[in-house]
Amino acid sequence: MTTYRAFEVSGPGNFRLVERTTAEPSAHSVRVRVEACGVCHSDALAVYGMFRPNADAPIVPGHEIAGVIEAVGSGVSSWHVGDRVGVPFLNGPCHQCDNCRRGDFVSCTDQPLTGTTVDGGYAEIVHARASGLVRLPDELSSIEAAPLLCAGITVYQALLDLDLRPGALVAVQGVGGLGHLGIQFAAKLGYRVVAIGRGTAKAQLAADLGADSYIDSTAQDTAAVLQGLGGAAAALVTGAGVAGVEEVLTGLAPNGRLVVAGAGPEPMSIQAGSLLFPVRTVHGTMTGTAIENEDQLSFAVRHGIRSMNEVMPLSEAPKAFERMLSGDVRFRVVLDTTH
Repeated sequence: MTTYRAFEVSGPGNFRLVERTTAEPSAHSVRVRVEACGVCHSDALAVYGMFRPNADAPIVPGHEIAGVIEAVGSGVSSWHVGDRVGVPFLNGPCHQCDNCRRGDFVSCTDQPLTGTTVDGGYAEIVHARASGLVRLPDELSSIEAAPLLCAGITVYQALLDLDLRPGALVAVQGVGGLGHLGIQFAAKLGYRVVAIGRGTAKAQLAADLGADSYIDSTAQDTAAVLQGLGGAAAALVTGAGVAGVEEVLTGLAPNGRLVVAGAGPEPMSIQAGSLLFPVRTVHGTMTGTAIENEDQLSFAVRHGIRSMNEVMPLSEAPKAFERMLSGDVRFRVVLDTTH
């Protein structure tokens, strides 16, 4: 095919369906025929121009991409036409900057951001650096794999980095797009899981996903319940909002860690005393390397962890984005780019 469809955005929130000319991949890159692309809350960074120096320049959003390589550029030897691959948010490290030379590929200073600084997956075609590709297991369809390439690796790597003993108490705040995966991964990693939500509508779902207990933050004192359970060794904050974060923080045991995985526009307010008496820490988490993403996918296959998805055709990409922002989706939206 000499052309392909893509939804590009220029200016804040202005989607436009365009027909683009198919190009050959550059050196050390591949061209991927997109089969599925998850719609992630972080897509707003591109749609509203927050990470783009020129917000009026057109960009194709989307960074949870699953597809098949259909062309390889010069210098690519480990990937071949026909390989099933994922293209995540980090489009491939340079292997030359100081961070890469120290093995910190996530912090590469010369790494394109898929769907934010380079075109992403709200399209039939995407180009990606070979160094950032993720090999997809045969057991996962493209629709199943796509959300795990960002939402999955975000919560999996955050939990893995905690390096807690088996049976440690871990709270997951939010039972949504990130949270429903966080509960599954935390349970399968051997932690005792407390899910925290607003209301009781998701209490049974949380239990079905592997949570040992559930806190309704609108009716219960979150901190008191967590402390009654012995205090959480860690808490994973997955919601885009920041309401109730202080209560989760004070429910942590001494030296407990609050890990922020969901980003929202509101500032986070935390009392200094909550970090000192006893000592607790707060830090963020983003994603993992390509090989860590492959580890995560293998873990998901082995333990039956799956994202709960609403599937929409590529032609409804702007509607899918708005549905994701509304918070009404259960629990991830995935664009099927083959229809």
